[in-house]
Amino acid sequence: MRKLSIALVLAGIAGGTMSAASAQETIKIGVIQPVTGSVAYNGLTYVNGAKLAVERRNAAGGVLGKKIELVIEDGQCQPAKSVNAAEKLIARDKVVALSGAFCSSATAAVMPVAEKYKMPFLTGVSSKADLTEKGMQYFFRSAETDRLMSKTFSKILVDKLQLKRVAYIGVNDDWGRGGVEDFSKDMAALGVTTVMKEYFDHGATDFYTLLTKLRSANVDGVFVAAETQDGSILVKQFKEFGLKTKVFGVGSWATADFIGLTGDASEGIYAAVPYASSMPGDRNKAFVEQYQKAYKEKPGKYGAAGFNAMNILMEGVARAGNTQSDAIRDALRKTEYQAPNGTYRFTDKGEGYGFDVVLVQIQNKEPKVVAEAPTEKP
Repeated sequence: MRKLSIALVLAGIAGGTMSAASAQETIKIGVIQPVTGSVAYNGLTYVNGAKLAVERRNAAGGVLGKKIELVIEDGQCQPAKSVNAAEKLIARDKVVALSGAFCSSATAAVMPVAEKYKMPFLTGVSSKADLTEKGMQYFFRSAETDRLMSKTFSKILVDKLQLKRVAYIGVNDDWGRGGVEDFSKDMAALGVTTVMKEYFDHGATDFYTLLTKLRSANVDGVFVAAETQDGSILVKQFKEFGLKTKVFGVGSWATADFIGLTGDASEGIYAAVPYASSMPGDRNKAFVEQYQKAYKEKPGKYGAAGFNAMNILMEGVARAGNTQSDAIRDALRKTEYQAPNGTYRFTDKGEGYGFDVVLVQIQNKEPKVVAEAPTEKP
């Protein structure tokens, strides 16, 4: 199924858009995600969630009497490539809204482009806190922020894991550095000593030097901010080293991809995430069944993020009553979307709130919910 998903996405990119006649009969929404490269597992899962949302909406009659058409571009989580993708989607494909671009640095680079073209732009993943503090009028975020996750779960983690001395490891980008800074600050305020901070590049495969340093650091907890590919390699090498230190963090820990790649080494890891398939509620149960039927695996945070972001955009277009950018923007500000993980609304700055976030622990290769909390209006 994973190979099929990759093939379908790449075929969509290579094949370009539909004919002009067909294009007039659809409403196009652009998606910028990393569908190749070291974050492709997560980007493809996001695309799968978005596809599922569109398929369900189109089966119910579409939006404004037309079918929704996804136009997908590969941004590879790189700012320059994501900007080029946005330019293509807006100028060539005539999309009415954008969803992307996964990594916070890539999303930050696309934001001025969307603003220039007055293009509604929603990120379902990028969590660097200051993205909604830049004064952009067309930007929205339906993702949790690192700051929110840290404030919500730091005390729970410190108490539950009895943390005294913690090492922090993150991918060397805006998101990874932001997560490390937020959690280390909040945990320090709770009396936890920061022993070390280390960063690695996307696509890293050799963590042994870092782990050697970690082994001599005498810590009782390790915070990690990593996505699927990098994180699975790091955790497996962590176990190979014989390290017994408690691991917790943010990223793709509670996803089927990560657990599948990491295997037994994932057992016991704690993760602060905006979504897990084990969250309670009828809406989530229905979503899990639909996603599992379509993709033969349970959804994780990125499948849910793509599903939620696309539903929010489609509801925004429907509420606007037309495809004019200002009308869609204004309609998005009135969002009250009933998601599998709560109800999404936006502040005047475009910051999402109202949905639930959870702390999970991987047990028997399933994410077990340890704590759950609603996101409050900032």
